[in-house]
Amino acid sequence: MRYRTIGTDPATRREVSVLSLGAMLFGTATDEATSYAILDRYVEAGGTFVDTSDNYAFWQNGGQGGESEELLGRWRRSRGVGDEIVFATKLGARPLAPGTSYLDNPEGLSAKVIRESAERSRERLGVDRIDLLYAHIEDRTVALRETVEGFAELVAEGTVGLLGASNHRAWRVERARAIAAAAGLPGYEVLQYHRSYLPPRVDLPGELDPDGDVGWAGPDLVSYLRAEPQLTLVAYSPLLKGAYAKPERLDEAYALPGTPARLAALRAVAAETGATVNQVVLAWLMGGDVPAVPLVGFSSVAQVEEALAAVDLELTAAQRARLDAAH
Repeated sequence: MRYRTIGTDPATRREVSVLSLGAMLFGTATDEATSYAILDRYVEAGGTFVDTSDNYAFWQNGGQGGESEELLGRWRRSRGVGDEIVFATKLGARPLAPGTSYLDNPEGLSAKVIRESAERSRERLGVDRIDLLYAHIEDRTVALRETVEGFAELVAEGTVGLLGASNHRAWRVERARAIAAAAGLPGYEVLQYHRSYLPPRVDLPGELDPDGDVGWAGPDLVSYLRAEPQLTLVAYSPLLKGAYAKPERLDEAYALPGTPARLAALRAVAAETGATVNQVVLAWLMGGDVPAVPLVGFSSVAQVEEALAAVDLELTAAQRARLDAAH
């Protein structure tokens, strides 16, 4: 396994594995025994960065979520896991009532919600401090200053370490970070967005934003990350739910002129390296000029093994150039 540092403050920064394990469906679609086996193998291989959210996975049973955090808490206790594993969770998108969702009834990002939701997550995870806490989705009904100060209070109290944002417009991230910097408060240092080798069409109205997909790490966000190298990009859904191995699973968002050429380049590089297409995608993300920590959800130990092998896959400059140039 390889590692990198996230965060800048010596009091809160952490060293994490370059491959993150996503626990979204643990405790719901992925049963407890399988979830434990996946976690055990990941940690055995040196993995140290586990990701969840307080609303995972409410859509599986019509509830409000929390099953993933609860399972991780049980696993932690059963294995005697301490602070050697970095747990990241998110708040802001938990439905306020069963049968609703983050689209029509989200908890939001008020100072009150941030405090209460973080406390519930700590209880479910069984930790004294959440290593990394994200604002899961935007809440434009609350002043950014209130959100920034709400998160900063928890850091000051020691119940939260690092702060992050997911599914926010780049200008909202920068504005929040500017507010924090001006007040001498901790700001967002880890950005979790959808990023993969195949770019989707992002101009159509999205669920969260009428101006298009706010979750994709597009040009504005990548440019921002390039200018702020102290920030970390965590890339969710990097393998497009298995669509690289089975392109027929690609939805209409990927029906773009450049998709066939990029898939062909990906297959060619995979053949040269003896790797799978999934491993090439993960290596492309980890070794890019704006490097990302791929966040991969697994439903079997075999999938974990495939992803682990990508950690040691080094693409040549020529291979990377061919992948980048394909369109």
